[in-house]
Amino acid sequence: MLSTRRTQSAANAVGDRPLHHFQAIPYLNAGRQHSSGGASAAAPPYSFLASRAKPQHHSNPYPWKRHVFRLLLFFLFGFLFGLYPFAELDDFPLLSPTTASSSSSISTDNNLPRRDLVALLPSGPQEIEIHGFDDKTHTMDELPDLSRNGKLLIVVTPTYNRASQGYYLNRLGQTLRLVPPPLLWIVVEMNVASVETSEILMDTGVVYRHLVCKKNSTNIKDRGVHQRNTALEHIQRHRLDGIVYFADDDNVYSLELFEQLRKIRRFGVWPVAMLSQSKNKAILEGPVCNGSQVIGWHTNEKSKRLRRFHVDMSGFAFNSTIIWDPRKWHRPNSDAIRQLDSVKEGFQETTFIEQIVEDESQMEGLPKGCSRIMNWHLHLDSRNLVYPKGWQVPNNLDTIVRLKVQLSQGKHLT
Repeated sequence: MLSTRRTQSAANAVGDRPLHHFQAIPYLNAGRQHSSGGASAAAPPYSFLASRAKPQHHSNPYPWKRHVFRLLLFFLFGFLFGLYPFAELDDFPLLSPTTASSSSSISTDNNLPRRDLVALLPSGPQEIEIHGFDDKTHTMDELPDLSRNGKLLIVVTPTYNRASQGYYLNRLGQTLRLVPPPLLWIVVEMNVASVETSEILMDTGVVYRHLVCKKNSTNIKDRGVHQRNTALEHIQRHRLDGIVYFADDDNVYSLELFEQLRKIRRFGVWPVAMLSQSKNKAILEGPVCNGSQVIGWHTNEKSKRLRRFHVDMSGFAFNSTIIWDPRKWHRPNSDAIRQLDSVKEGFQETTFIEQIVEDESQMEGLPKGCSRIMNWHLHLDSRNLVYPKGWQVPNNLDTIVRLKVQLSQGKHLT
C-alpha cells in the first residue's frame, strides 16, 4: 500500500504538470523500478507519451529569412541553368553540302525559322560582330538552295589603317559580293576594331566576321602572320568546313579564281602575277603543272630559291578540316597549324605549306595546266600618306583658281 500511494501521488503530480516538461522523466524511471520489484499498480496510460515528448525550443523570430534564402538559391540555379549552352546553332550557309541537306530536313520538319546568310556561331572573346546582307527572317521554303553552289569559301583578309584602306576593302568587298554563296569573309585587325572598317564591312553585303588580333605590336615582326593565325584559331574553334583562302586587301582577284577554289579537295595552288620590287617588270610565281599535277615552280628571285615551295600567300588554298580534323587526313601529329613569325621574310608561305602537305603529289594545280592568271599582286600601296578621320572631309578643300587677265597691249597673264 505504501508503494501504491507513492505511485499515485507521483501520477497526480505528473497530471498537474504539462507532459512536455522534463519532470516526467524521473517518475518513469521510478515507476519501472517499482514495477520490476513486484508492484501491482501499472504505469499510467500516458506515460508512453510522456517518454516520447521532446523539449520545445523557442520560436524563430525571423522566419522569413529561410524563405528569402531559398528564393535566392533557386534564382541563382535558374540563372546558371539558362546560361548553359545545350546546343550549338550553325547557320545553314556555313555548312557543308552534306550537313546542310540533313539540317534542312530537320528544320523543315520542325518548321523553325532561320536567318538568311547570317552566321549563328558561338562567339569567342576576340570576335566583334557578325553581319549579313539580309536581316529578314525566312522559313526554310524561302531560303535558296546553297548546297548546289559548292563548298563554303572562307576568305581571310588581314587589314590595317592606312590612306588607301577604304579603297582596297571596298574593292575586295564588291568582288566577293559577286561570288555565289556560301561565302564567309573573315577580316582581322590589330588590337582594336575601327569604326570605319566596320561600316565598310556592313555596306558590302557580304557575310563577314570581324576579328581583332590582341598582340603587342612592339614584339611583332610580321603583322599579317599573327592576324592570319587569329583567323585560323577562329576556324579551328568553330570547326568551319570549307576552303580557306588568304586574300590580302590590296590584291586584284578575278571571279574565275573563286570558281576554281570550290574544286579543291585538299590543297590547291596556282600561279600569281606580281610586280618586281623595282616595279618595272612583271614576274610569275607559282607552280608548273602537267594537267592538275604540279611538276615544278616559277621563280625569278635568287634570294627565294632556297624555299621548298615557291608560292605567294595569295596563290594557294586548302581544306579547313586539315586544321581541326587530323585523323581525316592521316596527319602524323595533331599540332596546331599556324604561320611562323620567327622565320626569314619571304619564307612564311613555304613553312606554312610544309605543315599541310608533304610534297607536290598532295597538291592540285588550278586551273588545268596552270595556264591562266587569276589574281595579281601589285604592291601599289603608297606610304606616308595622311587621310582624314573617318575618311570624310568635313569642310571644302582649298582651291586655286587660275585667272586670265586681258592687258591693253593684247597680251595676257595667267
